[in-house]
Order: sequence, then C-alpha cells, then structure tokens
Amino acid sequence: MLYNNKSTHQHADHHCHDSCQNITHNHAHNSLHARNINKNHQSNLGRENHDHIQTQTNDLDPPPDEPDQQSPTVKLTWKIQGMDCAHCAQKIENGIKTLPDINQIKMTFSTGKLMVFVPNNNKEIIKLIEDKVVELGYTPIFESLPHHHEHSHSLDKKALLPLVTLGILIVISYIILLINHDIGKYAFIVTAIIGIIPIAKEAITLTRSGTPFAIETLMSISAIGALFIGAAEEATMVIFLFMIGEMLEGIASNKAKKGISSLVELMPEETVIVVDGNRKTVASHSLKPDDIIEISSGGRLPADVILISEQASIDESALTGESIPVNYLYGDKILAGSLVVDNTIQLKVVSETGQNAVDRILQLIEDAEERKAPIERFIDKFSRYYTPAIALLSLLVMVIPPLLIQTDWYTWIYRGLTLLLIGCPCALVISTPAVITSALSSAAKYGVLIKGGAALEHIGSIKMIAFDKTGTLTEGKPQVTDVINRDITTEHLLTVVAAVESGSHHPLAKAILDYAKQNKIVFTEANNRKAIAGVGIQGDINQETFYVVAPNRLDTLSPQLPQEDAQLIQQLETEGKTVVVVVSHQKLLGIIALQDVLRQDAVSALNQLHQLGLKTLMLTGDNERAAKAIAQQLNIDYRAELLPADKLNEIEKISTTTAIAMVGDGINDSPAMKAATVGIAMGSGTDVALETADAALTKNSLLSLPKLIRLTRFANRNIKQNITIALGIKLIFLITSLFGITGLWLAVLADSGTTAIVTANALRLLKLKK
Repeated sequence: MLYNNKSTHQHADHHCHDSCQNITHNHAHNSLHARNINKNHQSNLGRENHDHIQTQTNDLDPPPDEPDQQSPTVKLTWKIQGMDCAHCAQKIENGIKTLPDINQIKMTFSTGKLMVFVPNNNKEIIKLIEDKVVELGYTPIFESLPHHHEHSHSLDKKALLPLVTLGILIVISYIILLINHDIGKYAFIVTAIIGIIPIAKEAITLTRSGTPFAIETLMSISAIGALFIGAAEEATMVIFLFMIGEMLEGIASNKAKKGISSLVELMPEETVIVVDGNRKTVASHSLKPDDIIEISSGGRLPADVILISEQASIDESALTGESIPVNYLYGDKILAGSLVVDNTIQLKVVSETGQNAVDRILQLIEDAEERKAPIERFIDKFSRYYTPAIALLSLLVMVIPPLLIQTDWYTWIYRGLTLLLIGCPCALVISTPAVITSALSSAAKYGVLIKGGAALEHIGSIKMIAFDKTGTLTEGKPQVTDVINRDITTEHLLTVVAAVESGSHHPLAKAILDYAKQNKIVFTEANNRKAIAGVGIQGDINQETFYVVAPNRLDTLSPQLPQEDAQLIQQLETEGKTVVVVVSHQKLLGIIALQDVLRQDAVSALNQLHQLGLKTLMLTGDNERAAKAIAQQLNIDYRAELLPADKLNEIEKISTTTAIAMVGDGINDSPAMKAATVGIAMGSGTDVALETADAALTKNSLLSLPKLIRLTRFANRNIKQNITIALGIKLIFLITSLFGITGLWLAVLADSGTTAIVTANALRLLKLKK
C-alpha cells in the first residue's frame, strides 16, 4: 500500500514483512487513526514526547522518607523470594528497621525488590540484613547488576508438608476419639501443639522484629487459649483452617507475580555492536550513548535509539498495547523493548544504562505502588488492641477480685479463662477467610480472578472505572468496515487489493486479506510488489500497475480526488477510521476503510455498570478523533493522546477524591493500574498487566465486570455482617461470663457457634445469583 510516513500502511519488498502505519511518532502508541502531518513536525513531536516520558518519570515526587541526597549513602538491593502478600513486605520492613546503621528501607512487593540505604557498603551490614530476612522466613538474593531475570516460583512442596501432616494427625485423632474418648482428647492436644509450634515460632520472631501482634501471634493466643480450657479439637481446627488460608493466599500471590519478569525479558541480554565496520556481540547493559548497534528482524531494541537506517517497521505492542506496527524513518527516535518487524537495521543508542523506556515503566510501577498506602488486613489492625486488651482484662479478672475482696481464687481463675476464650477471635480469624474463599470461588465462575481480601474489599467500594481503549473496549485488531468501488465492481476491487497485499503479515493487510477470503474472492499474488518508502506499496496485475495509498499521499501519483470522494473520505476519517484508496493510471478505483471495532459485549457491559451507579472514563493513547468516535458509541467520558505517564497522572489525580478502578491489557496500563484503588486486567492482556492487577477477567469478557462489582459489594456486606455477629456475640458472652452467668462450656459453645454462624453466612456467596 502507499502511505505517508507513520500514516496508514507500508510494505517492504525483500522479506515480505510489511511496515505500515497511520500513526505519528508523537503518538506512536495510537491505533489506526492519526492523519497526515508534516514529516518534520512529526519528528519534532516524536522527540518532544519521548523527552516527555523521561521528564514525567524524573519529576515524580520522591517518597517522603527518601534519604537526604547530601548525606553519603549506599543503596543495597536484594530480590526477596517467599513473600506471599504485601503484609510480608511490611514484616520485612519492620524487621530491618530494628537493625543499626539503616537510613531508609523501600520494599516493593510487586517486584519483590528490597532496597536499603546505608551509610557505607560493607560485608557486615549486608550479612546483618540478609540474616534478618532469613530469620523472618524469606530468601534474599543480592543484586549487583541493573537487570536480573526473575524466576516465578510455584507453590513450594515443602510448604505443603506441615499442612498435610496436620491434616493426617487430625484424622488419626478423630479415629482415636471415637475409640477412646480420653485418649482421643490427648491425641488432639498433641496434634494442636504440633500445629501451633511453627506458628508460635514465627510469632516470637515477629515480636522480636517489631510486629508483636501479627496474625501469627493472634493465632497462637487463640489456639493456646483453647487448649488451656480443654478445647483441643477447636484449637486444632483453627490452626488447620489458618494454614489452608495462608497456603491459598501464597498460591494466588505466586500467580500474581509471574508477569513482572516479562518487562525485563523485553530487553535482550546481548546485542550486536558495530565499531569501525566490525561487528561484535556485547552485553546489552554495557551499551553507552552514541554506540551503533545492529538489530535483525525479530530482535528487540536493548535501549532507546535513533534510527540511522533509511526506514524500519517497528512493533511496539508490548510497550504500548497498540497492535499496528509503526513505520519509522531516518533520524526518528524509537523506544527500548520494541520489536523490529522487517529488515536488519542500524541504530544509535541515546539512553544511559538504566534510563531506557522499559526501565522507566518499571520505575513507574514501583513508584505507583509506593504511593499507595500499604493495606493491612483488618484482623491485624484489630488484634493490636483487641487481643492484648482481652488478655489484660482476663489477667485482671483472675487476680484483682481475690486480692481485693478475698473471694476464692478458683472462681475468678475460671471466669478469667472463660474471658480468655471469649476474647479469642476465632470466629473473626476463620470467617474472614471463609468470605474471601467463597467470593473467590464465585468470582471464578464469572471468569474473574481476585487477588486477595484487600482487592475484594476495594473493588466493592469503587465509584468510578477507567478503561484503556485498544484491546479492552475494542477488539485490538483492525477490521474492514467500508468498501466503496468506483468504475469497477466490488469483487474486482477486492481482487486487486488482495493481490497487491498477498503475502503480507501486517495487521492492516491481514484484515483486508481476511475480508477478501470471507467474501470468497479468488486472487493470486501481484507481480513486482514493491514498497515506496513513506508512501505505500504497488504491484502489477496483467501488466497494469496498481497502487494502494493513503488519501493524503495521492499527490505523489498526481490524481485529483473528486469533491464527492474527498468529502466521503473526510467523513470516514472523522468516524475514527483508517482509509486507503486504490488507484491505477491516475484513476481512483475504490476506497477501503478499516477500524478497530468495539468488543461485542462493550455496550452491554458499560450500560450495566452505569445502572450500578458507577461513573466510567476511557483513557487512551489514541488520537482525539478516534477516541471521540468510540466514546460516543459507549456513552463514556474520555481522555485521549495519553502516554503511560499521563495515564498514571490522570488516575492519581482522580484517586485523591474518588475510589477508582483501572481496566487495561497492556504494559503501558500497568503504572496506572498500580496507582488506581484497584487494577483490573483483561485476560488477553500482557503478563505484566495481569501481574500488576488486583483482579483479572480471565474469560476476557467485559460482562464479567458488572458481575464482579455485584459480587464484591455483596462480599463486603457479608464481611461487615460477620464482624458484627462475631463481636456482638463475643460482647454478650463477655459480660455474662464476667458476672458468672455463663461458664466455660457455654463459652466454648458460643465461640464455636459464632464460628459456625459466620461461616454459614460466608457460604451464601457460593449461591449468589446474577
């Protein structure tokens, strides 16, 4: 096809890998719809926006506790393995804070990266930090280079051993209990002790490391309290359910963290460098500005570069989410991580080590997470006050009455122990995971993966949803929408275009070829298929030359468009469509329009979200005209021509006043998804988008979204009900136990009964209908 520079669509002839685009460089991530802009103006815009990415990133506000840049500090970095949740990251931070000579700590859960700022770099400090991390139950891997490939870890089989062992012991204890009740009681006591030992050890370690009332401490007190009053069976089951909950959370987190490495993997480890005409392979991280590199077709760019070959077709979909390759010319800037589509090309490096486009997106993800206040589980917050307060009250009840009013010790010790059991938040510990597990199960039926209880709570509270356009609200690939023939039949027009496009692998060309095949058009590849740099493609059929060209490049062939056709093309472009024209002998033969069409479920899903009272917003890198066309079809507000940093800024601005979810599918959406109250990824999206999200639509259907909102709102109500039930019954029995109205056996019944009630309430989520 004939196309302008970064306009519509162009093909290279040697390797049949086509390069074409209808996109200006300053909006290189736009889809099909940018139009004719002067080449010099395009290049300048490209430079401005490339620099804009850098400026946006560098101007991000530093964290409030950033160390004083004037004081001498050394940054030490580790990769931490074994973390299951953001709570683990908080434990590590609290633990390292207790060490000497620590200026500042930054622990990022999504990337598993620990950064510690210390006065000087010596082996003693490194060993102290690593020993503390190991003591807390995690594995530190010291990093010395800017990029390390991460390795995803599935559930550790060793982690299953305590759970399986405890399960077997519970079954054995029940069998013994059925045979001999007294011996069975002792069997349960032994089982409970075996189960509580590892949890109690971790609770002690956490207490020494600055987290005295973590959930491990809560569990230890609950189980020991139950043992103390003879409720060994309950103690055992509480431990067992707790261990199951921790294991499930670990599985979800491991799946959630698989994708971040794909960002690093966009960067090739080795690159061919050209020095005085000689080629040699070097490590990519050793590249410096002004180095000349050579990348073959199918290779990725290791740095931000300037093209010094005549032209290149570049696939930026991994970085921008936009499906159509961009055609670049000599002197244009191209971002790291992009894929070379056609010929071997030479480029000049312009970015410093650690400062390319991929590095900046990684930094955006980390910064977005850092600005987001760490979410602590309700049970941990509550236990900081509830558990120690009840333990203190229990002790006072045991001691003060006998000392002050000389009553018998047994009565008040008995009441104190009863209070201790009432104070054990077993129902809370069990019921919250029960709600989450039930909600996750129901969500899976709807085609949604929710990553943890915090995400569940936040999704249910959102008031606005922001959407990426390409691949989220639209199909993410162009389709032929209009075929207008002039002086020849539609079949003849399609035959000509298909023959010229035959053999191409470009998205626009493939869309036209697919359309021709759907209409059962028979064609053979044109002869002398040839690309014209920055213009389009031509081919010969029966010794007649045909051109496929963007309307704004017709001046290179001299034909004048009739006024009627010029108005028709303008109307199609106003609708956000990409238009190509077919000419021969300076005569117009036909017009073909293509567009990235809406998903079939987009309109219905958006309507349901509006009915649920949610505001909606579309954030896109696409041009204003294309964005407006889509927004009008969906009745949605929009912001167009946004870079990844711009999307992040929009989300941050909104999230200060409104709970907002961001739905996306590309790497460029990841920073915004992290900064939003909730990030939701499309199942067809990149691994990084899925990783950074709090939830993923695994069936790749937008109709799952309103179902998810209904489910999470119901779950939030359920959790509040459970908390009210658990604490309400506890309060009633706490008062009755204090006055001796209820004894140990009723306290056990109340505790178990409350647990049963809240668990049954949680199971209602499994039966939730549409």
